[in-house]
Amino acid sequence: MKKVIVGNHAVSWGVQLARTEVISAYPITPQTQVVEQLSEMCASGELNARFIKVESEHSAMAACMGASAAGARAFTATSSQGLALMHELLHWAAGARHPIVMADINRSLGPGWNIWTEQTDSLAQRDTGWVQLYCETNQEVLDTTIMSFRLAEQVNLPVMLVLDAFYLSHTAEPVDIPDRELVDAFLPKRQARLKLDTAEPHSFNALVPPASYMEMRHALQEAMREARTAFDEVEEEWEQRFGRRYGAVEAYHTDDADLVLVTSGTVTSTARHVIDQRRAAGERVGLVKIKMFRPFPTETLRAALAGIARVAVLDRNLSPGRGGIFAEELRAALYDVPAEDRPQVYGYVLGLGGRDIRPDTIDTVIERTRAAAAPDREDLWVGLLGDDGAPATTGRAQTSADSLPGVEA
Repeated sequence: MKKVIVGNHAVSWGVQLARTEVISAYPITPQTQVVEQLSEMCASGELNARFIKVESEHSAMAACMGASAAGARAFTATSSQGLALMHELLHWAAGARHPIVMADINRSLGPGWNIWTEQTDSLAQRDTGWVQLYCETNQEVLDTTIMSFRLAEQVNLPVMLVLDAFYLSHTAEPVDIPDRELVDAFLPKRQARLKLDTAEPHSFNALVPPASYMEMRHALQEAMREARTAFDEVEEEWEQRFGRRYGAVEAYHTDDADLVLVTSGTVTSTARHVIDQRRAAGERVGLVKIKMFRPFPTETLRAALAGIARVAVLDRNLSPGRGGIFAEELRAALYDVPAEDRPQVYGYVLGLGGRDIRPDTIDTVIERTRAAAAPDREDLWVGLLGDDGAPATTGRAQTSADSLPGVEA
């Protein structure tokens, strides 16, 4: 069945097809449509699930953890400040090995108060122990939602699938909705090995002394390593059944490229368009899309980028005091590559707070990368007001920040 749906509803359809048993959520823009439609599906009987209305995102994750501990398939969704409010329990969910699936609709963190897209909210959770998968299209959103449950339950880790606010969440695209029987064959009912059961009592989340705690963390790390391989296996079966595959990393026109863009999320589609245009003009440019951020696909990226002269990373996120997060992770991944094969990495910060990343923005990135023998700083900003190819310090509208120490007008 084909439907024209927004990205948020692609998540909802994926959750329904996965026969999720417990949904707990608190509304926040731009995520609300996800759980709004799921609540309607539960009310109409389309989805036989318990929908729990809670007073905060913190409580939403707590409810999902309780449901997962009892052996149920659990889901929630959030954005921005809501995800930040969950932070404490994200550690608990991963450490307790709950295979919860959560959709995060990327939205900027305040202040200033902003509801548009930026990846900093999800990337700020990178050390919590959640698998993270970033989506480019609404079809990829639906497919990834279903695959996330399979992956989560295979390795007993929570999975966060991530999509851009408004560029996907509120944009309608044609999406193939798989037959329920085919999804059932791909994703059987969850069979939890350990769960809360009065007939077989266990103790969960007790005090763990130093003699045991480190081994638990090692097991969590090993599960993350397993998740990297398991994801490939899950995608391979999905491709066999449904004919689509995305890859933890996708290389596009990289075989002969001397300059490669590294992207994630919807900016990838715009970058493909620019790559195609420049290829048609005879330029040796390519693209690498990162779908899986945790576990970080180090070896795959090394293989995809080895021998490329220059790599320009497009980061729609910011780690203040450091720069773009994907660029920093990539530099670390490439550190051990022999010097003759190691690319020069240019880390660009752009598109924050939902600012458009247009084809001409990406053209600017390519031209600046070609013009510089090496980056003059780790965070190269593109698209600032009054931007002339370098970080703007003059010619910008004054704000209340002008009087703050260390803040340029």
